[in-house]
Amino acid sequence: MKSKFVFVLLFLTTIVLAQSSKDSIIFIQGFAIAAPRNHEVNLFIDFIKKELVPRKVNTLMLRVDYNYNYLSHPELKDSAVLSQADVKSIVKTCRENNINIIPQVNLLGHQSWHSKPSALLVKYPEFDETPHVQFPAEYKWPNSDGLYCKSYCPLHPDVHKVIFEVMDEICDAFESTAFHAGMDEVFYIGDDKCPRCSGKDKAELFAGEVNLIREHLKQKNRELWIWGDRMIDGKSTGMGMWEASMNNTHRSIDMISKDVVICDWHYERPDQSPVLFAAKGFKVITCPWNRPMVAIQQVDDMARWRNTATKEMKPKYYGMMQTVWTGFGNFQKEMTALTTGSPVADPRGRTSSADCFVQMFKKISDAEK
Repeated sequence: MKSKFVFVLLFLTTIVLAQSSKDSIIFIQGFAIAAPRNHEVNLFIDFIKKELVPRKVNTLMLRVDYNYNYLSHPELKDSAVLSQADVKSIVKTCRENNINIIPQVNLLGHQSWHSKPSALLVKYPEFDETPHVQFPAEYKWPNSDGLYCKSYCPLHPDVHKVIFEVMDEICDAFESTAFHAGMDEVFYIGDDKCPRCSGKDKAELFAGEVNLIREHLKQKNRELWIWGDRMIDGKSTGMGMWEASMNNTHRSIDMISKDVVICDWHYERPDQSPVLFAAKGFKVITCPWNRPMVAIQQVDDMARWRNTATKEMKPKYYGMMQTVWTGFGNFQKEMTALTTGSPVADPRGRTSSADCFVQMFKKISDAEK
């Protein structure tokens, strides 16, 4: 019954998005931020109504990770987490305003942050792809271990039971038709010392994990979204190890199911990689962060691609999504600083994600007039 309910919800969500965006030059108009803490829920709901709704945001991607009162795996939840009632309040507000929610839990990579392991590796250290790499007392980059963020081993026989139960529970809680698995900046994969992954093709390992997650979600008619950086060749494009791959995972672009939605993030330059993803058959969303002029150019590019593409390619250019890489509280402070005329800025043209958010959606609105 749940599967049928989710299928109907997916169908209705598609209709709502189509109706709200049928005349829109940018189909997905998204906003991505960490899910609020439990004491911020009412403020966050006000933010949705006052800031997202007037800008016609139709997709809200929430980085939840373990900020939820998980019943399937209570050992993984953070302290002071969102309750089921908190989540339902957010869901109700978004549904009333035709906003589709997509929860995110970081999978594969980002299982630590510099010197602090995530809940998954704390509770299940056996899932660590590189247990021989120790967290330093004082973190520095670069370092001899190449440690940025840890990964779980995609071939560990017990890891998917845990993460699939977490995925299912958070998708059910948010009544979502899609799930964002993260999967960006995966530096540890196919490690030479891993008893399961050593010697394996890193592209095949990455693609295998994406496809496995996608297949699980498909059982309940849910769509998989991921960041796209691991699917770009960092050497041939010159995009390097952060916005692209330097460890040979880029060939996975030809191995991953074409119904996976790619969130293509570039913050310093308006790189044209959406054309690559679209030509490979993926729906692609361009994701800026904190450089308004870059975001404005990216809106222009997305509008141009949608206006000039063939009927087969046009749906692949899926839209835009502003990303925020702080918590909701900090973003609110940025918005306040912006409205009082004192936005954060630096000589490189980088301001705040709030300024980028405001200018990006103004550009989208202007483009549709």
